[in-house]
Amino acid sequence: MDHKLKRLLRNEAFLFCFVLLIFAGVELFERRYWIAISMAAAGLILLLLMLFTTRQRGKSIAAYIQTSVDQLSQSAASGAPYPMATVRLSDGEILWHNRQLQKALGTAESKVGERITSLLPGCKLDWVQAGKLEAPDDQLIRDRRYRCLGFVPRTKSSDQGVALLQWVDSTDLLDTKDEFIRSRPVVSIILIDNYDELTNNLTDTTISTLNAALNSRISDWAENIGGLLRKLERNRFLFIFESKDLFRITEGKFSLLDSVRQVTNPNGIAATLSFGVGKDGVGFQENYDYAALALEMALSRGGDQAVIKDKYDFSFYGGRAVETERRSKVKSRVMASSLKALIEQSGRVFIMGHRNADADAIGAASGVTALCRSKGKQVNIVADVNTTTAPKLIRLLQSDSQYRSVFISAEDALLQADNNSLLVVVDTNRPEQVESKALLDSISRVAVIDHHRRAADYIANAALNLHEPFASSASELVTELLTYTMDAKQILPCELAALMAGIVLDTKNFTVRVNSRTFEAAAFLRYQGADPVDIKKLFKTNFDETVRRYQIIENARVYRDSLAISCQDTETDRALAGQAADELLNIDGIETSFVLFRKGDYVFISARSVGKVNVQVVLEPLGGGGNAATAGAQLKNVTMEEAKASLVAAIDKYFAD
Repeated sequence: MDHKLKRLLRNEAFLFCFVLLIFAGVELFERRYWIAISMAAAGLILLLLMLFTTRQRGKSIAAYIQTSVDQLSQSAASGAPYPMATVRLSDGEILWHNRQLQKALGTAESKVGERITSLLPGCKLDWVQAGKLEAPDDQLIRDRRYRCLGFVPRTKSSDQGVALLQWVDSTDLLDTKDEFIRSRPVVSIILIDNYDELTNNLTDTTISTLNAALNSRISDWAENIGGLLRKLERNRFLFIFESKDLFRITEGKFSLLDSVRQVTNPNGIAATLSFGVGKDGVGFQENYDYAALALEMALSRGGDQAVIKDKYDFSFYGGRAVETERRSKVKSRVMASSLKALIEQSGRVFIMGHRNADADAIGAASGVTALCRSKGKQVNIVADVNTTTAPKLIRLLQSDSQYRSVFISAEDALLQADNNSLLVVVDTNRPEQVESKALLDSISRVAVIDHHRRAADYIANAALNLHEPFASSASELVTELLTYTMDAKQILPCELAALMAGIVLDTKNFTVRVNSRTFEAAAFLRYQGADPVDIKKLFKTNFDETVRRYQIIENARVYRDSLAISCQDTETDRALAGQAADELLNIDGIETSFVLFRKGDYVFISARSVGKVNVQVVLEPLGGGGNAATAGAQLKNVTMEEAKASLVAAIDKYFAD
């Protein structure tokens, strides 16, 4: 009880009891024992009675005050201008509500005793039980949108299982907010990415006709969407529209991509278009920067697709058509010169591929090693020789005295790196896939040489980025660089063999993703002394591995008539799984293969394709990467059945889109 209330209820009769006790003491001193005992007993009885009546009176007054306050609060709540109700948290039963809630619900009947969820299906109480003061979502009551506020009273006399809810009509505010979001500007850049190929060797009249057809397709599509379309250059357009229209565009899967592809030049070359979209920026300039980044991403992935860039991530649409080569030897020569300059300016060079490095990563790394050695720089290849899928190739390199101490662990590289070091990343562009993420983060100057289609989480801010998704392999790119930067006689025989092995691996013995540049690189290596017989020996397998490979093939099952899926819920070598995936493509009617196998805590997926299915697009939602013909993915802490289900879902989504 409150101290002020105690003072208010204090009874002065205790003084009379005190006097009686004094007189009892006097009588006791005078030896009048019976009188003393009688007076003491009367005083004590009177004191106890006084304390009891005072306590009861206090409880009555406190109850009266609490009742008055509750009645006053309920009266005030009943007259509140917004709907209110008290609800039992355990079952959602309405214990009390005001007339405004009945009015909002459009009923004259009392709803006491009913469940709040039966009246308002979206009214869940988990947020108020968690101690929050406002529901996370607005609630719809008869076409009006309300913010729901609530709290659990914490006074001693309150029931801890009851919450007081109130609804604030925020329809106008929320509608204005939604309209603001829907009308946010979205900036996009549209590029005819093979315009030079389309107009090559054509007359001005034919080019004008082709331009008219392209402009008509783009302008008709933009007019149907709404927005502002402006032509910036002969093959570049700026298209600004509202955020609400982006949903229509994505629902239509960027139909402009297919529409423009129907335009062909007299030589039968179809036009392709790349679409970069920027949204959620603070203004037009930031959205334009996002659009430029998205367009760069689309081009680095082969073009003929749309990419959306927001504050946090990229989204991809299209990109399933067969890639046509768009490479320039001028770019290779410029990149070779830039890489040479970076190496010359560095005190030490580290070369790193992806985890579980294969022959292409090791071959490309050996080529860069040759370039660094020709410039007199100390160089090391960062690789785990115990987990690599190319142990024979590493042993071949280490048999040369120049490679006795070239291969080092990531831990040693971290200790030896300094501010003047250069890191060259080969055969991957994703920071999560490199041999050592810590080493990548610790070295400021990074060069990237890769042929895989760029992923959303690519290595950014690289000092040099040679990214050619049309190349067969990283070894092919490095071979081209060597032809422009050093004397071929300085390349060691083991390095020539390693580069050739990388090309052979990724082209499946020159059967997939090969072009004239691939054969030029291979011819250069062969002319300098790379022996095809030695290369073949590097890929030989023993009898047990051959049997195991055919067991993987035997376990394969056909899906969607032309896809083969094989699951191995046991520890399997990555190289062996890749060979089995290649072998499955030799079966008549099989155009795409997927081999799932376990290694440690991961389930790996090796995918191959010789048909229209782009396995890189299939595996991208699973965190995978690669290119249209060869791709892979890693799923951590999942069962084989879960991994297979995820793969089948990704395949179904690919065909549904």
